[in-house]
Amino acid sequence: MLEGLLESLTPLSLLFVLVGVLGGILVGALPGFTATMGTALLLPFTFTLAPEHGLAMLGALYVASQMADSIPACLVNTPGTPSAMATAWDGFQLTKQGRGQAAIVASGFSALVGTAIGGVTFMFLTGPLANIALRFGPPEFFWVGVFALTLIGSIAGDSLIKGIAGGLLGLLVGTIGISATGAVSRYTFGMDELRAGMNVVAALIGVFAVPQVLNMVAERRQHLTIATYEKHRGVTLATVKEVLTKPVNLIRSSIIGTVVGILPGAGGPVATLVAYNEAVRWSTNRKKFGKGALEGVVASEAAGNAAAGGAMVPLIALGIPGSAPAAVILGALLLQGVRPGPTFFASESVIVYSFAWSIIIAGFVTFLIAAVLADSLARMVLIPVRFLAPVVMFLSVIGAFAIRNNIVDVFLSLTLGVLVYLLWKIGFHPGPIGLGIILGPIVEPALVQAMALAQGAGLAGVFLRSAVSKGLIALTLVSIAWILLSNQREGRRAD
Repeated sequence: MLEGLLESLTPLSLLFVLVGVLGGILVGALPGFTATMGTALLLPFTFTLAPEHGLAMLGALYVASQMADSIPACLVNTPGTPSAMATAWDGFQLTKQGRGQAAIVASGFSALVGTAIGGVTFMFLTGPLANIALRFGPPEFFWVGVFALTLIGSIAGDSLIKGIAGGLLGLLVGTIGISATGAVSRYTFGMDELRAGMNVVAALIGVFAVPQVLNMVAERRQHLTIATYEKHRGVTLATVKEVLTKPVNLIRSSIIGTVVGILPGAGGPVATLVAYNEAVRWSTNRKKFGKGALEGVVASEAAGNAAAGGAMVPLIALGIPGSAPAAVILGALLLQGVRPGPTFFASESVIVYSFAWSIIIAGFVTFLIAAVLADSLARMVLIPVRFLAPVVMFLSVIGAFAIRNNIVDVFLSLTLGVLVYLLWKIGFHPGPIGLGIILGPIVEPALVQAMALAQGAGLAGVFLRSAVSKGLIALTLVSIAWILLSNQREGRRAD
C-alpha cells in the first residue's frame, strides 16, 4: 500500500491524474457526454503508458466526470448524465436563489468525500465486498429497483397520484423498442427507427433540458436571466462548513454509493436515487427537498462519486466491471496484458494500490478545480435568456445525437421534452418521469429473468429465497409506510 502511494505521488502519475481530471470536467459538463465516452476516447492513449499511469488517467477522468455532470444540472437544470438527475432537483433551485456557486462547491466537496470513502473501501474491503456482490441475482436487482421507485413519494410534488402516474409514464417510455429479454418489438408503430428504443441519456435530456428551455423562452419577458447571482466572499469555506454540519447525511450517502456501486450493473444512477431517498426520509424537514435543499445535492453527489470507487471492487477482485466506464478500464488492463481476478492483488498489488490512491487524489484535484471555477461558472446564469436558451438547446441536441450518432434520438428527445413541458404545466413533476426512465431498464430485465427462474422453483422460491431479497423487501415496505405516515402527518399540520 505504501509503495502504491509513493507511485501515485510521482510527478508523472500526478500529471496523468491532472490530465484525466481536466478531461473529465470537460466531458461531464457537456450534456449527453458521459464518463464512458471520455474513458473510451482516452483508451488509445494508454496503449504506450505503464499500467499504473494509464489507470491513473482513466480513473481520474471517471471521478471528475461524475462530479462535473452536476454543473449543468445545477446551473440550467440539465443533468449531464443519469447520475446527476437527483442533483438537479435541488441544485437548480439553489441557483435560482442566487446560490449557484454554493451548489457547485457543495457538489465538489461531497464528491471528494464520496470518492475518498469509495477509494478506501476499494483498498481495504475488496475481497469481502466482492463476495457479497456475487449474491445478487435477478431477484435481488428487481427488489433494488422497486426500492428505488419508492423515491416517487418524496419527489412527487403536490400530488402523489400525479407522481405515480409520472413514474409509470417513465417506465412506459423505457419499453419502447425491442425488449432486451424476448426480442419483441413494443410501441414501435411499425417504424424501424424506433426498434432501437430510446437512449436513457437522450430521454433525460428530453425530460429536463427541453422543458427548461421552453420555460425560459415562455417567461423571457418576466425573467431576463435564468437566475440572479451576486459574488460573495468566503462562499467556499462557508459551504464546506454548512455541508459538515450534517455529517451523517454525507457519510451515509457515501456508504450507500459505495455499496450500490459494488453491484455490477447498478451504478451511479441507482446510488444517487437511493441516497437522495434516504436523505429525504431522515430529514426533519422533508418539504424543503426539491426547493433548494443543500442536503439533496450532498446526498446525490457523495453517492455518485462513491459508486465510482465501489465499481472498481468487482472489477479488480472478480474481473467483472461494475459500470460502463469500469468496463472500458477493464479493456485497458487487458490490452496491457493484465488480467484482473482473485490473484491480481497478490501478483500486481502495487498497481492496484496505486490505482486506488490515484482515484482518491483525483477527488482532491477535482474539488480544488471546482472550487476555483465555481464563481466563474455560476456567473453563467447572468447570460440573458435570449442567448442562453439557444446555447442550452444546441448542447442538448448535440448531446442527444452524440450518444449513438442517431438523429432519431434527437427527435425522440424533443418530442418527449414537449410532452413533459405540457405535463409540467398541469402539475406533473418531471422527477418521477425521469426516475421511471432510469429504473425501467434495470427493473424489467431483472423481473423477466426472475420470472423465468420461477418457472422451476416457484415465485416464493425465487423472490423470497435469499436474506438479501427479504431485507430489500423490508426496506421497501418501511419506505412506503414512512412516506404514507409523513404525508398524513403533514396533512394534519396543514389543516
